[in-house]
Amino acid sequence: MPGIDQRPLAIFLMGPTASGKTDLALQLADRFGVDLISVDSALVYRGMDIGTAKPDATVLARYPHRLIDIRDPHDAYSAADFRADALREMAAITATGKIPLLVGGTGLYFRALQYGLSYLPEGDADVRAQLARDAQEKGWPALHARLADLDLAAATRIKPGDTQRIQRALEVIALTGKPLSAQQGGPRERFAYRVLKLALLPQDRALLHARIAQRLDSMFAQGFLDEVRHLRARGDLYADLPSMRAVGYRQVWQHLDGEYDLAECRERAIFATRQLAKRQITWLRADRDACAFDPFVATHSEKIRRVVADFLA
Repeated sequence: MPGIDQRPLAIFLMGPTASGKTDLALQLADRFGVDLISVDSALVYRGMDIGTAKPDATVLARYPHRLIDIRDPHDAYSAADFRADALREMAAITATGKIPLLVGGTGLYFRALQYGLSYLPEGDADVRAQLARDAQEKGWPALHARLADLDLAAATRIKPGDTQRIQRALEVIALTGKPLSAQQGGPRERFAYRVLKLALLPQDRALLHARIAQRLDSMFAQGFLDEVRHLRARGDLYADLPSMRAVGYRQVWQHLDGEYDLAECRERAIFATRQLAKRQITWLRADRDACAFDPFVATHSEKIRRVVADFLA
């Protein structure tokens, strides 16, 4: 009928790290039969299991998550890669008559999926390797300064500590000869799905911080240090790879390099995870289309189930 939105349905389940997204996604899969797609820039990597809080093999056997374990840690994986992969998986799910539920905390991926990306060249391994060498020799502040000389608008937007985006901006400039900022923006097509956005937003930050610390301690107890030792032993991975810059892995790598002891490693990893959660919460609060729920309120899962039921009715 004219005026009725005929697009297929999809659900986004978003939230900061350690807010209980996975457990809730499993509940929704049981209740509504949705198919799950991971939206996480670290879960794409094989062999990075403990430090990413990846669902274990038993959970994945019962509740398959698409886009988990699809890349080697040495390989790059971009927001554009994710968008292409997610749209393909969503179409496959929709074709079976089911609803895709996308769950994760990587806001850039959610934004890229829903709103699209400006055309930018694919990554170039040689350019990235040279930039990584430059960073090792001169430091990332020097590369951020180089970006400021070449593209002040991009350097103003990208924080000096955001090494991955600094590297990508310089890579695009090297490959195209044009500033990154001049290649972004422009009209974007309408998203092919009608989306229900669910956001887990803790009101009590102290509860989230306690859960972050508890989860990290559990990771260490499960063998997180040995997991990173195994990755280092491969010989082809290094600290500036996007996979090894993931929160937790970066700090453990530096500990194993002898930069600080295990106690400081734990504190640095907790601090970095809290900062990640803060950025995720800031992004979610800015999304006016999202239905927000406090994951530390006992009734939140029942409220979410009612909202999902109404959306699917």
